[in-house]
Amino acid sequence: MKYGINLLLWTTDVTEQHFPLLDQIKHWGYEGVEIPVFDLNVNKFKRLGAALDSTGLQRTAVTVSTPEANPIGDTVRIRKAAVDRLKQVIDLCHTAGATKLCGPFHSALGQFTGKGPTADEWSRAKEVLSQVADHAKKAGITLVLEYLNRFECYFLTCAADCARFVNEVNHPNLRMMYDTFHANIEEKCPAAAIKTCAPVMVHVHISESDRSTPGEGNVDWDTTFAALKSVNYEGWLMVEAFGLALPDLAAATKIWRKMFPTEEHLATNALRFMKNRWNS
Repeated sequence: MKYGINLLLWTTDVTEQHFPLLDQIKHWGYEGVEIPVFDLNVNKFKRLGAALDSTGLQRTAVTVSTPEANPIGDTVRIRKAAVDRLKQVIDLCHTAGATKLCGPFHSALGQFTGKGPTADEWSRAKEVLSQVADHAKKAGITLVLEYLNRFECYFLTCAADCARFVNEVNHPNLRMMYDTFHANIEEKCPAAAIKTCAPVMVHVHISESDRSTPGEGNVDWDTTFAALKSVNYEGWLMVEAFGLALPDLAAATKIWRKMFPTEEHLATNALRFMKNRWNS
């Protein structure tokens, strides 16, 4: 098992001022981090990759799609922009040494139509992400789709739908993740959801019901960890938590009050919690 933490707890834009934090994360006992890829500056990711190499941290990455570059967008121009942007993100992942690109990049975050996904949108996403997966394969990157709860997106909102989408695309470089926060909202049973997506699941976000310290909320952790063990999951357990330090992210995740004492409290207690639960 590998234990990591998403840098979105601290920033959406990792720069040199955050490099001392990387040493701290390594000192706490984490093996890797998940880096946000939003600012598409290649020199920034070259420097970050070198810093992570020096620190000895492995890395995955996370991004989202925007309305202007939406894989399910209703014009060719918007879908082409989605392909081009995601290819650029993949290249930056390669530059930084990330092996997986995770996130809800199947559709624009926070954009709604007032109805559920259509057959046309499903087909558009398959076409776009097939092209992007081809590029990811050349770069040695695995795309890892994340389904979100119904309040953050409408296209993929449960494990069964996300797994069906991945299976229909049927590309070796397109897989999916399981996120405990979204599952806590959308799934009737964590064990059933994990079993459903296990054949194509390669990543797990450990995220509490209030987006704060794992183990201090009401996610059904007993069932979750038992289910992950039952399907022989061996990938990352990646902590994903958010606070108030990032106004744009706070607006997207609807976090208006601080849910933990300090980032260090969250990070150190989360790691202890994961290890205790996995090894019990």
